[in-house]
Amino acid sequence: MKGIQFEGLRDAGDPVSLAERYALEGADELVFLDITATNQRRQPLTELVRNIARVLDIPFTVGGGINTVADVEALLLSGADKVSINSAALARPEFINELARRFGSQCIVVAVDARQVAGEWQVMTRAGTTATGREAVAWCREAAERGAGELLLTSMSHDGTKSGFALELTRAVADAVPVPVIASGGAGQPSDFTDVFMAGGADAALAASIFHFNETALPALKSYLQSAGIAVRP
Repeated sequence: MKGIQFEGLRDAGDPVSLAERYALEGADELVFLDITATNQRRQPLTELVRNIARVLDIPFTVGGGINTVADVEALLLSGADKVSINSAALARPEFINELARRFGSQCIVVAVDARQVAGEWQVMTRAGTTATGREAVAWCREAAERGAGELLLTSMSHDGTKSGFALELTRAVADAVPVPVIASGGAGQPSDFTDVFMAGGADAALAASIFHFNETALPALKSYLQSAGIAVRP
């Protein structure tokens, strides 16, 4: 499902079929986020994760509804390479430390959903429905210090708008933390990716709509990035 600023979700296709397609087209990694799991009090979809993992030969990150060490263990045993935590980490930041100690930082991604409010980037929780009062860069720094191996930074203000990534926010986070930053929210055209890598300082960029609805092809995007001097895998 894909929407705009986490609302107005519409069907984008079967997740297993899309995962297989993206792997064949050259995606470097796949991120599967069940964004309504926390609010609906659902457990992670381990069976679906298992089915997706069977068709992939690229790294696979899974998030949504993860609240316990057992949830993480079940997802990793189902085929996920990494897990993405968000609301549970905000509710209990030491959860990041616990997971990093148990499974290693390399598979712990902390997702940060940020919305611009009165000129400041505020962290949101529970699928972007609840303000936390935390400032985004400060929370990203804390998450990295607690053991997050990567940060998945989503600008809710840009999500689904296709107006480009939040470059200023991405650069501020990238400069503040020693771990990879994945920029998300706002991709609309190939130049948005060069902007977020060069001006935003992102280590990776995540996009959904432009791929789900066949607006941009992954091979064409990679060729564009290579021509712009950005190192990408073939």
